[in-house]
Amino acid sequence: MTEDTKHSAGLAQPAYRHRRAPAEHGHHRVAFLELFFDLVFVFAITQLSHGLIHHPTPGGFFQTILLAMAVWWVWIYTSWSTNWADPDKPLVRLMMIGLMLLGLFLSMAIPAAFEQRAMVFALTYVAMQVLRSAFMVRVMREYDEASAGTMRRILLWFVASGVLWIGGAAMGGSWQIGLWLLAVLLEYSGPALRFPTPVLGRSDIDTWRIEPAHFAERCGLFIIIALGESVLVSGATFAKLDWSTPTTMAFIVSFGGTVAMWAIYFNIGQERGVIAMRQASQSGAVARAYTYVHLVIILGIIVTAVSDEFVLSHASGTLDTKTLVTVLGGPILYLPGCSLFKRATAGWFPLSHTVGIGVLAGLWFAGSMLQPWQMGLAVCLVLVAVAVWERISLGPDAVHAIGHPSQRRTTPQNGNQPG
Repeated sequence: MTEDTKHSAGLAQPAYRHRRAPAEHGHHRVAFLELFFDLVFVFAITQLSHGLIHHPTPGGFFQTILLAMAVWWVWIYTSWSTNWADPDKPLVRLMMIGLMLLGLFLSMAIPAAFEQRAMVFALTYVAMQVLRSAFMVRVMREYDEASAGTMRRILLWFVASGVLWIGGAAMGGSWQIGLWLLAVLLEYSGPALRFPTPVLGRSDIDTWRIEPAHFAERCGLFIIIALGESVLVSGATFAKLDWSTPTTMAFIVSFGGTVAMWAIYFNIGQERGVIAMRQASQSGAVARAYTYVHLVIILGIIVTAVSDEFVLSHASGTLDTKTLVTVLGGPILYLPGCSLFKRATAGWFPLSHTVGIGVLAGLWFAGSMLQPWQMGLAVCLVLVAVAVWERISLGPDAVHAIGHPSQRRTTPQNGNQPG
């Protein structure tokens, strides 16, 4: 948003009644209330992973993905909002606390979201999206009328999708699945299309300006939340088991894989994303890429957490299909997500990630020859190799040797992408 605009449509607005004041040291720190808010989503991620553990079927995967898309959409829109609204202001604080309460009901409804608690999930989800967006119209008027107009469009889109969420919950069965899927597709198309709305038209992406360091840090913290779920699942499961050699190896391998996933995202990608947004002429365009691709990363972590449970519970013996699918499927989601993220912020797809995906896919054919913990070890070694390869190939100064994607050199013709 424009920095100190105080007028919208001829109406003088208080400069910082709800909005953030300019940062004193280049960027705003993540507020304690934002971290407190994230606790609700620790619970939500746990509910999603446990739901998939109990229903590792194609239908269970589909339902988990659909619910995860809704959970992520609530969180990321709230993070966009607190990039503009100051969580230390009283009304913003009340809004966040209200969202936390609704988020708890949302999370508690997840296990039965396609059964008896469908309406609870739908009503709380719609309430969170609509009420927050309505409040943000007021906040954005403190920046300028164009920014408030963008939020009005977002509000109308959530009202429209809300009809589908509530209608699906009321009808149940295949109607619920179809209408909820349509609602998710509608909502996810909004940012890509810039929220076209009758009379109002499309949003101007110049009104999507954000504070890069704060926004990137918020997204990074959600990655930490999701990785923390992997640690919690593996730790809680291992604590209840007999500590045999295969089980102990499985636990060590699951921890090593989580560390490697952390390194792949945070060694270079997170800080480079901040620089890319700062250098971009339209920081909101880069942030929009964050909004989409991080969902794929989160899904990869959730599936990996499920695989940790399966491997630890049956560390030795025959590798069954559900374990093989989750052990390989989690990283095969995670690496493309990170690759898309780095493409958006650096201008190329890392070669290390592409090769890693290929090796993981090839491990499918070794499923009949390896025990669960051995397959987990193979996957862990691939992830470690990807992290080390990227770090060494790009070098210690690679984080700063970037520009906005439209201004960067293209990938070399021989396909040898950096990293």
